[in-house]
Amino acid sequence: MILVHHLRIGRSLFTVWLLEELGLEYELKIYLRHPKTGRAQEDLRQAHPLGKSPVIEDGDLMLSESGAITSHLLDNYDPDGTFAPPASDRNARAIYGQWLHYSEGSAFAPLLLKLILAREAKPHPPMVSGFAAQEVPLQLGYIQDFLDDKPYILGDKLQGPDFGIGFILQLAQRLGELAPYPALEAYLARMTARPAFQRARERAGE
Repeated sequence: MILVHHLRIGRSLFTVWLLEELGLEYELKIYLRHPKTGRAQEDLRQAHPLGKSPVIEDGDLMLSESGAITSHLLDNYDPDGTFAPPASDRNARAIYGQWLHYSEGSAFAPLLLKLILAREAKPHPPMVSGFAAQEVPLQLGYIQDFLDDKPYILGDKLQGPDFGIGFILQLAQRLGELAPYPALEAYLARMTARPAFQRARERAGE
């Protein structure tokens, strides 16, 4: 059975959601954030040296990094290709890979800076705050333009990249950055209304 090392209030909720969508049996080991810093506490380092989450154990395999976990789960537990285009469709598969890695590549860093700045006393470093102020709308606008009027990021059905994009948009919402993007708010609402997401939230104690 898959074991998920889950740090509350963060991206690993979206790994739990994927497991629910796949209908897999799994166990959760839940970790709490430090009440003052909001960071993971030392007990998570027993699961992974970086003290990061999500981390999964699948048999004798221990795996971190959200994109790698998503790829592993879909490669091994989605035999019908429900959440990915067929490997024979070269272009669709390439775009799928781009968006699968986008959330951890281009999109996350500016929001992380916003999150750090929100916890720091003013005045904020002008170079850092200026970069974040320009980059966050650039990334959210890019997602909204690509989404256009599609129900999900790659079309009419939920696929692997939606789990990472969902985390990005939930973080943007928590930071008060999502309101100018009604299409993204509606997209996030569609995803979080799914029964599997609701089951994941309840089980993870979110």
